[in-house]
Amino acid sequence: MSGHSKWSTIKHKKAAQDAKRGKIFTKLIKEITVAARLGGGDPAANPRLRAAIEAAKAQNMPKSNIERAIKRGTGELEGVAYEEITYEGYGPGGVAVLVEAITDNRQRTVSEVRYIFSKRGGNLGEPGSVSWIFEKKGLIIVEKDKVDEETLMDACLEAGADDIEDSGSEWEIVTSPEELPKVKKALEENGIEILSAKVTMVPSNVVKIDDEKKAQQLIALMNALEENDDVQNVYANFDIPDEILQKVA
Repeated sequence: MSGHSKWSTIKHKKAAQDAKRGKIFTKLIKEITVAARLGGGDPAANPRLRAAIEAAKAQNMPKSNIERAIKRGTGELEGVAYEEITYEGYGPGGVAVLVEAITDNRQRTVSEVRYIFSKRGGNLGEPGSVSWIFEKKGLIIVEKDKVDEETLMDACLEAGADDIEDSGSEWEIVTSPEELPKVKKALEENGIEILSAKVTMVPSNVVKIDDEKKAQQLIALMNALEENDDVQNVYANFDIPDEILQKVA
């Protein structure tokens, strides 16, 4: 858990920079388009689309952009034909890495992802090689200095959270994907500020990385994958001590 949450926190802090570059909009539009294509254009009846729209609004995406992406997904407007692909591989230190992509050119994307892995001390694996390590969960991250433990526990457990874990400077609230909106709403109603809340892939075990060079390679790999336009999400099971993470991140 701690490896995942650290990467989530790093990504959250980078979000403003990503938005300035326009990359975050590109990724969100792809997600909205695919969600609408697979589950229909009504957010009330399509949880994935609803979550994608919420994420887009959180990044101040204009309403017109969201509506166009939905219409492209439902076929009301012409658009690029996207497909979803999941890649599995290993980073430095044997860390399991799961990459979710949305692409209009499968050959281009796999070539780019393979190159990123090989250039940064990792390798692309076969389907099924690491996916068994990860489970789909709702994950909410709250900074410790924003709420006391008792208040947080009362709000979360009453709302149906599965677990609350201490990851250093943050609290990690784990839910089922279905219960995530309910728990998020309960926290907000209790005035608890949320750092991030999303459905994610949580590892069942972690690999501890104590070597600074390997940690640096690993963060470089994660960043390079995240920077790729076709990559939507990257998950890994690393656990880097805070003192090393601060140096390399």
